[in-house]
Amino acid sequence: MKAEISLAIILMVGISAFLPQVHAEQAVSIIMEKTAYQYCEKLFYTIKVSEITGNPAIVHIRDETGKGSSAIPIAINELENPIPALFPFDKEQFSLGKYFIDVEYAGSKYTAEFNLVDSDNICIPESVKQFTVEWLLNDEPDKNLDGYLMDMIQRYVDPKLIEIPFEINDKNILEIDIPDWVKNVAYWWVQGMISDKDFAQMANYLVDEKIISSHVGIESGI
Repeated sequence: MKAEISLAIILMVGISAFLPQVHAEQAVSIIMEKTAYQYCEKLFYTIKVSEITGNPAIVHIRDETGKGSSAIPIAINELENPIPALFPFDKEQFSLGKYFIDVEYAGSKYTAEFNLVDSDNICIPESVKQFTVEWLLNDEPDKNLDGYLMDMIQRYVDPKLIEIPFEINDKNILEIDIPDWVKNVAYWWVQGMISDKDFAQMANYLVDEKIISSHVGIESGI
């Protein structure tokens, strides 16, 4: 009897050695477009899942200190879900260093990482773009935001990109006027139809030609 049991065990072990090894597939993972980003570039990654449950993936992005975003729900409609960032990295919001993307889905967790590295790239901070949208939408004739937009540019945009060579203060901020035709270019910029560099060239032209200055308003033409 013992010989029969031993033979059965040997046969089971022998057969199992020839069976394919089955590994549980990771329920969720992240595929990084690349692992090093520079200022003015947009983060891009793909969330890969083993099944579609109908529930969102929950994403957190954090730095090395643990400081990061609140929970970001991401709809999962495909087995591979590309996630492009809406806004580029800028110096105002992101410090250089290592960052982590944590994702949780279907009871599984995964962490990917990337580095934000130094470069000569210069871009216009998102806060300036958001204020530009407010400036474009302003339809109150008694509410002149032109000077405030130029003040935002002077304060937060690197002067290597846009240089405002005059002081903006409480005395002249309401006297600064921006030609109406500039709104067309600004609209193209906030819509992503032209680059920061293109918008900066337009702004520098306005200042260099004194179409915008601290002492005079709009010139009648270009």
